[in-house]
Formats: sequence, structure tokens, C-alpha cells
Amino acid sequence: MLDAFLALLAGVRAETPEDAEFLYDPATAAGALRLANLERYLALIDGTDTALVGEAPGWRGATITGVPFMSVRELAMRPGPLTADPAGDGYRVPDAPGAEWELSASVVQKALRAWSGPPPVCWPVVPNHPFRAGDPLTNRPPRVPEVRAGAPVALELLRALRIRRVIAVGRKAEAALALAGVDAVAVRHPAQGGAGIFARQMAALAPPR
Repeated sequence: MLDAFLALLAGVRAETPEDAEFLYDPATAAGALRLANLERYLALIDGTDTALVGEAPGWRGATITGVPFMSVRELAMRPGPLTADPAGDGYRVPDAPGAEWELSASVVQKALRAWSGPPPVCWPVVPNHPFRAGDPLTNRPPRVPEVRAGAPVALELLRALRIRRVIAVGRKAEAALALAGVDAVAVRHPAQGGAGIFARQMAALAPPR
């Protein structure tokens, strides 16, 4: 069901600029780990009709784990044991992760744990990690060509999972989705003091119990 999505994701590598990192290269140890975690995450998605879409992965979270809005700390709170074995039934973690947690990931996962019904699937409009030139341990806003390169991947995931409602995390993600022709409901980004507003807005959008 997700073969077309994974093929489009792999194709993004050729369009990755020098100041961004393609995260899901199976030829590298870090890329293979991220890809295995992503595939496990998507295999656990069941019955949701909602997607929570961010702008791009952050260096403290998905850039390490491969799972959108999930840092190493959040992985430890998910079902299944953590493992270094790709054949295991849990997520994989790097031997020495560059960061253990990310504020946005923590806030998002807390909101999703309180979600009534199947939680939204998370994904960024831009699957690469954009960083300031020369410093991969930073984040920068993606450029319009990067949004255009990543949009088909996001659209295919929405199609494959039969997503009917899209929630954009922040106005930048909303604008990026609009460039791709996706009408999304925007919620406040949890960073820079927005955690409380984000949580309340997410609670209001959750299905009734």
C-alpha cells in the first residue's frame, strides 16, 4: 500500500541541496535506522483519517529517529521494545544519539496520547532536514523548491492512507501545504511558547469521546 510513497521518498534524495540532509538512505547506517523506524511507525497506523503535518524535521527529533515529531525519548514511550536489531519488533535507536529529546516532539506526542480514537499520522511537507550552511545541528526554513520536491511524497501518503483531514502545525506548514494544493486547518506551533495553545487546539479538533 505504501510502495509508491516509499519510492517517491527515495527519489527526494536526488533533489537534496547541500544545506539539507536526506534522512532515509538505506546505504548508510543512520539512514537505514531511520527508514526502519519510519516503516514500523507507518505499519502501526490503523484507522486514522487525520494527518498532522509539520514543515520539516528538526535536528533533535526526526532527524535522529526517522519518525516525524518523535525524538529518542518519545520512541521509548511507544509500544514494543527498543532494539539495535533491525529484525526486532521495536524501534531502533542510534548508539550515541546527538540529542535525546525535542520540545516540539514532546508536546505533540503528549497531545496525541490524549487524542480520542486513532491518533493522526504525522509527516512533514519537506522530508529532508534543512540546516544552516555548515552546521547540521541547526534548523532552517525550507525553500520553495524544497517544498515542491517534498509535496508529492506527502500527497501520496495522504492518498495511500485515505486521509480526509489535514492539520498543519504552524502557519509555515499551512503555507507549504497550500503550495501543494492542500487545504489544512492550522494549529499553533508548539515551539516558542506555543505549547499550551497547541494542546488546546488539538483537543478541540479531536473526535468526540
